[in-house]
Amino acid sequence: MAILRLVGRRLVSSVPLLFLVSALTFVLVSLVPGDPARTLVGQHATAEQYAAVRAQLGLDRSLPLQYGHWLAGAVKGDLGSSLFSGEPVSSMLDSRLPVTLSLILAGTLVSGLLGVGLGVLSARRGGRLVRTVDALALLGLGVPAFWLALVLILLFAVRLRWFPVTGYVPLTEDPGQWLRALVLPIASLSLGGVAVIAKQTRDAVLDTLGRDFVRVMTANGFSPRSITYRHVLRNSALPLVTVLGVVLVSLFAGTVFVETVFAMPGLGGLIQQATVEHDIPVIQGAVLYVTVFVVLVNLAVDLAYSRLDPRVRAA
Repeated sequence: MAILRLVGRRLVSSVPLLFLVSALTFVLVSLVPGDPARTLVGQHATAEQYAAVRAQLGLDRSLPLQYGHWLAGAVKGDLGSSLFSGEPVSSMLDSRLPVTLSLILAGTLVSGLLGVGLGVLSARRGGRLVRTVDALALLGLGVPAFWLALVLILLFAVRLRWFPVTGYVPLTEDPGQWLRALVLPIASLSLGGVAVIAKQTRDAVLDTLGRDFVRVMTANGFSPRSITYRHVLRNSALPLVTVLGVVLVSLFAGTVFVETVFAMPGLGGLIQQATVEHDIPVIQGAVLYVTVFVVLVNLAVDLAYSRLDPRVRAA
């Protein structure tokens, strides 16, 4: 019951956030220079043609009315249609969501496994590994994902031809080609996450290793491996869960650039295209999807907290 109450509180508190983000996005997008109606009719259209297209798209109404119309449909699950293609926004987003989720979830998994592994090793052995983790953290935070993507394409796709340069193959069609298509994008996305998680893991493990219970277990003859992997990691898990949540959300932003570089049909490319075209319904729908994703990630972090630390359930 405590878990259900926690989930209920988090979901209820997220409703004002969804409303605020959608309203702010609508206002900001409307203030950006650009006119979808003018793009559709062209520069040589008459004033009557231009006015007719604006009325057809609903752009002749005031901003509060436009937002109210969108919000009324969104509450019912209708995010409207693209101003240019006429395709339902929900269908456009749903068709591209698996690509983006594949990149995000796989990137988080790779970042978590490599980051925790490097962090634990550097905490236990010290020396060069500590300096390596610090250098990796500096490199991962300083190198842009899109630049690393271009370097990886040049080396592993163009010269060595180990992986495809661009494109995406659905998992259901060919699992092998799906995996090959994801290797370079995931490598581009994961470097920063690996660096951050490795440094956080090392610091958390070193802090836990200095506690009294570790000294007592060592004096009683427990093996270092058992102490590290069965007790120290569990006591270091709370800050690691926080970092994993941050990495998971940050990878969503990174997919915008990586999907563009690798020509992958994900949400990132769609958001970029909609922004250039000033396609307000698509932008609104995409921002709503991203906000829901962030809310779900935060909820997962809270549930992990409650699992690792029972005091959170009573908060």
